[in-house]
Amino acid sequence: MRKTVDDYLSSGPGFAEGEVIERIELFRRRRPRLRDEFVTMAHGAGGKASAALVDAVFVEAFRNPHLESLGDGAVLTLPGGDRLALSTDSFVVQPLRFPGGSIGRLAVHGTANDLAMAGAIPAWIAVAFVLEEGFSVAELQDIVADMADAAAAAGVEIVTGDTKVVPRGAADGLFVTTTGAGVVPAGRRLGPQAVRPGDKVLLSGSIGDHGTAVMLARGDLGIEADIVSDTAAVSPLVEALLAAAPGTRWLRDPTRGGVGTVCNELARACGHGVVLREDRLPVRPAVGGVCEMLGIDPLYVANEGKFLAVVAPGECAAGLAALRAHPLGADAVEIGEIAAEPAATVVMRTAFGGTRIVDMLVGDPLPRIC
Repeated sequence: MRKTVDDYLSSGPGFAEGEVIERIELFRRRRPRLRDEFVTMAHGAGGKASAALVDAVFVEAFRNPHLESLGDGAVLTLPGGDRLALSTDSFVVQPLRFPGGSIGRLAVHGTANDLAMAGAIPAWIAVAFVLEEGFSVAELQDIVADMADAAAAAGVEIVTGDTKVVPRGAADGLFVTTTGAGVVPAGRRLGPQAVRPGDKVLLSGSIGDHGTAVMLARGDLGIEADIVSDTAAVSPLVEALLAAAPGTRWLRDPTRGGVGTVCNELARACGHGVVLREDRLPVRPAVGGVCEMLGIDPLYVANEGKFLAVVAPGECAAGLAALRAHPLGADAVEIGEIAAEPAATVVMRTAFGGTRIVDMLVGDPLPRIC
């Protein structure tokens, strides 16, 4: 039976049913537009401002079918018919070391994970360093050693690179850019176009660990909590899921902007609704406590070792079992489903039985977390 807006939003808290439908129609028509004259920190947060900047500046200038998909990587078909995934990312996290990781580990994991989300098996990484004059050589060696360890554990090779040095004060110590490539197995095709109403949304583990760990590591807030980043290479976990649920439709790692923003990107790309269950979202007590103190919703906090998957209803149980059998997916859970209505919108069934719209991230509550 086709589900309607009424099925999901008639109990929306704080406003009448008619107002709910009107709000959804406005939401559907709303598209991020670049109105700023200057770049702000919000443009790097992965939310509305980032989407507006990317769409108005970069997509407009470089427009092509690969870029317009707006995934974390492009899948390219080679002349011989093989398919290659290509992804690039820059890392500017502060501090350079944080509980559970470092900028070096993050750079390898982030790029390897973007390739895995495209359905590829990560294989090669290129790395470029921008070093500030006066940066410690010993610290650089430690960060490079972290990268080497992370690459070996992820099964990728660092095959080429570049180094630039800029004057003191021009680079905040160290910036790292990585570009990765991997092979997409024959017959494997993932994307929002494959998503159908009734599909299930899986999350591989707890949310908000990375962003919260980095924020506390800065020491500005005077809060102490036992929170470590979840940074990890998830390709083995992805392969386990795809073996158990070969009909998997779509994958994405919720880094900047968190689960809330990534679900909005999915809803707009596939045209269907994403209905989340608040009571199923896995948030560690310490993370939830810190976010509550600071007035931050963990739904929008970055993760670096988790991913979302949309799977066919008949493969949900097998997919969850495969995720939970792997150490990285022990806390995996089904957090919602895809619905025909409300189209191109994300809604949350709250723990109190009401419903609210989940919008994209606005602003930048946690700058420089990756």
